[in-house]
Amino acid sequence: MRLMHLADLHIGKRVNEFSMLEDQKDILEQTLTIARKQKVDGVLIAGDVYDKAIPSVEAVSLFDAFLTKLSEQRIPVYMISGNHDSAQRISFGARLMEKSGVHVAAEYTGELKKISVRDEYGILDIYLLPFIKPAYVRAVWGEEAEKVRTYQEAVAFVMDKVVLEEAHRNLLVAHQFVTGASTCDSEEHSVGGMDQVEAACFNGFDYVALGHLHGPQTVGCDTVRYAGTLLKYSFSEVNHEKSVTIVDLKEKGNVTVEAYPVKPLHDMRKIRGTYEEVTRKSSYDHTDTEDYVQITLTDEEDVFDAVGKLRVIYPNLMRLEYDNMRTRRNVQISLYEAEEDKTPMELVEELYKLQNNKPMREEQRRYMKALITEIWEEQEQR
Repeated sequence: MRLMHLADLHIGKRVNEFSMLEDQKDILEQTLTIARKQKVDGVLIAGDVYDKAIPSVEAVSLFDAFLTKLSEQRIPVYMISGNHDSAQRISFGARLMEKSGVHVAAEYTGELKKISVRDEYGILDIYLLPFIKPAYVRAVWGEEAEKVRTYQEAVAFVMDKVVLEEAHRNLLVAHQFVTGASTCDSEEHSVGGMDQVEAACFNGFDYVALGHLHGPQTVGCDTVRYAGTLLKYSFSEVNHEKSVTIVDLKEKGNVTVEAYPVKPLHDMRKIRGTYEEVTRKSSYDHTDTEDYVQITLTDEEDVFDAVGKLRVIYPNLMRLEYDNMRTRRNVQISLYEAEEDKTPMELVEELYKLQNNKPMREEQRRYMKALITEIWEEQEQR
């Protein structure tokens, strides 16, 4: 069974007020081409289909066209919702789409959706686990799950309910933050690292197709993998090599994974130098000036209307920064202000250490994490 693993499409996303729809349309066409050339037997979409719970008409139209083209090629789709998606909107028309080979699990209802497919190696069971948090699990299971407070406990509780056919090949599609994975600025995480779960929760699966983190990577072993985004969505991703993941599941225990690179309509990169240097023809003559760029000017004096002037050469300038003696003098102030960016858990730990001259014990940390998560979830539901 050859499957394409995608995640975090974030259709409709805007980056620094630039719409990414045209870039997304182009990259999805590349994805369709790879699917056709590689003769995939199905496409896994591991959540965050859209960038917002209420996507724009243009975003919905683009994804509809993508699914339609996959259906026309008779390529089944196995899709879950992510933390950015609205479960109700993602699941709209799900029963109708099932007839066209589009299998959707948008909301956790107490049992994982399972689709069984057969090839020359036997049966492959594909399990779909939409994004979950502790409150979702408690809402479904009531008193039985009343002690579930952390994401780790929530995912472990849910996975304990799953009985795998050991003779079958088993694959899971999920959208969670697995401990040990690398993150970047364009992702969303809960306070104090509460949304992290251990990879051991997914023991027993031959392949785990993950979504949520934007950098393509494996966690713990080669068969627990984040596909990553198809496009760069922040300047912290400039060094990412974006790709499409193809996983081959042959006989039980024989799994191979390969990444197929994709080329964006506009790359994202950083440029640094004086105004004279970055506007010198020789410095940009052999580059794509249509790229999305962040420019850091090192001039000691601010350049009048720098953004306007630079956009004559770099029309897709997204961000302009200065790095000079004046900005460096503000580092101490910036570091002080960065206290506001610390998570509540980090602030609590620092306060405890200051008051007690020793760090919190693990038991105390777990208690505080659970308490902060509960408060955070109550605020979200208001």
